[in-house]
Amino acid sequence: MSRRLFVRLRYRIPIALLAISPHFAQADDVLDEIIVRADFRERAAAELPPSISVLDQATIEQSAVQHFEELVFSVPNLNYSGDGNRARYFQIRGIGELEQYEGAPNPSVGFLIDDIDFSGIATVATLFDVEQVEVLRGPQGTRYGANALAGLVYVQSATPTAEWDGRVQLTVGGDDALAGGIALGGPLIEDKLEFRVAAHHHESNGFRDNAFLDREDTNGRQESLLRGRLSWHAGNDWQLGLTVMIADIDDGYDAFAIDNSLTMQSDKPGRDAQESAAGSLRSSWNGSERMSFTSITTYADSDIDFSFDADWGNEEVWAPYTYDFVSLSSRKRRTLSQELRLTSAEAGRLFNDSTDWLFGVYVMRLNDELTTINRGDYVDPFFNFALAIDDRFGGDFEALNAAVFGELDIDIGERGVLSIGLRAERRTTDYTDTAGLVLDPAESMFGGELRYRYAINGNVSAFAALSRGYKAGGFNLGAVPTGRREFAQEALWNFETGVRSTWLDGNLSVNGLVFFNTRRDQQVRTSFQLVPNDPASFVFFTDNAASGRSLGLEAEVTYRSSEALSWHLSAGLLYAEFDDFRTPQVDLSGRDQAHAPRYTLSAGVEWRAPAGYFARLDVLARDDFYFDVSHDQRSQPYELVNARAGYDAERWQLQLWARNLLDERYAVRGFYFGNEPPDFPETLYVRQGDPRQIGLTFDMRF
Repeated sequence: MSRRLFVRLRYRIPIALLAISPHFAQADDVLDEIIVRADFRERAAAELPPSISVLDQATIEQSAVQHFEELVFSVPNLNYSGDGNRARYFQIRGIGELEQYEGAPNPSVGFLIDDIDFSGIATVATLFDVEQVEVLRGPQGTRYGANALAGLVYVQSATPTAEWDGRVQLTVGGDDALAGGIALGGPLIEDKLEFRVAAHHHESNGFRDNAFLDREDTNGRQESLLRGRLSWHAGNDWQLGLTVMIADIDDGYDAFAIDNSLTMQSDKPGRDAQESAAGSLRSSWNGSERMSFTSITTYADSDIDFSFDADWGNEEVWAPYTYDFVSLSSRKRRTLSQELRLTSAEAGRLFNDSTDWLFGVYVMRLNDELTTINRGDYVDPFFNFALAIDDRFGGDFEALNAAVFGELDIDIGERGVLSIGLRAERRTTDYTDTAGLVLDPAESMFGGELRYRYAINGNVSAFAALSRGYKAGGFNLGAVPTGRREFAQEALWNFETGVRSTWLDGNLSVNGLVFFNTRRDQQVRTSFQLVPNDPASFVFFTDNAASGRSLGLEAEVTYRSSEALSWHLSAGLLYAEFDDFRTPQVDLSGRDQAHAPRYTLSAGVEWRAPAGYFARLDVLARDDFYFDVSHDQRSQPYELVNARAGYDAERWQLQLWARNLLDERYAVRGFYFGNEPPDFPETLYVRQGDPRQIGLTFDMRF
């Protein structure tokens, strides 16, 4: 059953908001100091395409309270599916998964924290002591391969420094929110070894009331994180960075109500919990004038529990019928990866000193074990009908991914750089389950990019890129139509062109692009009726049922109109539709894809007085979108208002904040199916987004 601003914007951004021309204005020399870690060469943001959004620490702390899902609205054409207490399924430009997967982990959007792969399990993405978040939109076929067909999110925690530094943060707020964190870092051995440790805990009730159980915390949040980092300067040539993190996310899951409200009636509320122990070791050697060497080793061990009351009700609600179902799943995922890279130095450039080069190899071993239990009873006393279900299932998936990749950056004249990247990847898998299914598919995949950057002058650069991304094939579980057990890999071709620019002595920054992409052998989760006229014989499965295309625009503008006043605008326009999608049941050719709103918008203003007082107002908007492929139900467009005000002293800050200030009602996920006995009429059920929350945060640095 789980499958199942103040004005309305539709296909354009209002001129009134564009006139604001409003992330916060920073001088160009400041922007150039933002280094993008997700790039091979860790280049300055100004040298990279405008399809990369970088949210620095100040922006994170001014835009979010606890979790990455609160930053989604700040990035053009980024959306998420609320299929869990916390967001872990993301869509970039309309591409990405919507819900809990079965069988093979096969994400379209990569998610890394300090180089550790949490793609598809980003519940652990809390934000205390995070230094930077990078969102790479579009296929990352060269850099990240099969797990980044739509793009990548890279979260970088605060790095150790040679200076002693620490912070303490306390937060209280509505929904009985209470959080506290401490971070400390500095030198252990002067000029040799630095460290940083951070610990944080957040708890709240989860914005739902369970009327049947008379509880306020059935959707509650208990989220803890402990992280340690070391930076070791081993001589003149070697530098090593070690990160170790332990995350304990123990959230409830009681998010759907029969009447689509925030009042639940479930008698068996579920859990959305994840425990992860992970680490990464990044080593770099610069002992040659011709090249440098980088090694990145990561390991992660995660236990994930996801359960819910499948009927969303209780014996009183459903009386005189007995209708009581529950679904539970337990997942254990372990990943071990190794990446090795050789990168040219100044003396190692090729072709008459015109070309920088890079070559690397990557290997990852993944093991994913899934156990599910679906059980329940249905009794109709009027028709003397009884049904009891107790389905138990276990699957074990192992995969080995091996890839080689390379990149050339070729100087074209004095102002142009042509970049060529290629990646070849081989994946072998082994799968067994308790239903007796044994599969061992293997496949080869290829991707790459051709990108040109031209520096028009010192403040304006133009970009154009053609890239090919890919996503591995997979297989379906359970009963499926003949010939639909396995599905093939998907390919995406993307073209984009745009500019990065600064004006008015660095007080105005304008980044924008247009893009067009086509998907071939598009993987779509669809349904099929095995037995004609038997509604119980529908099965859901993934198939290469369609081709698709997307056309859009993305822009980010910051403007500092005075020493005290800054404006920002982040906007995306998206037309993502099925080009050809036909099954025996439906023809969705020309229909918009799911969770692909036509517009996304974040606009706001910040005021900071010399005396330390500050205030910020943000308006966030989303167009309506289809909830899924299997039905034509849509969300409603919505606008959210967030606000902050406070005082910033030299070593401490106090701020009063409000999220969803106007208490807007909006949906983040929707299912359309029958869930109310005895007739089970098909009904749209939605998960509401979080209502208004007001809080106070105190942050002290030392």
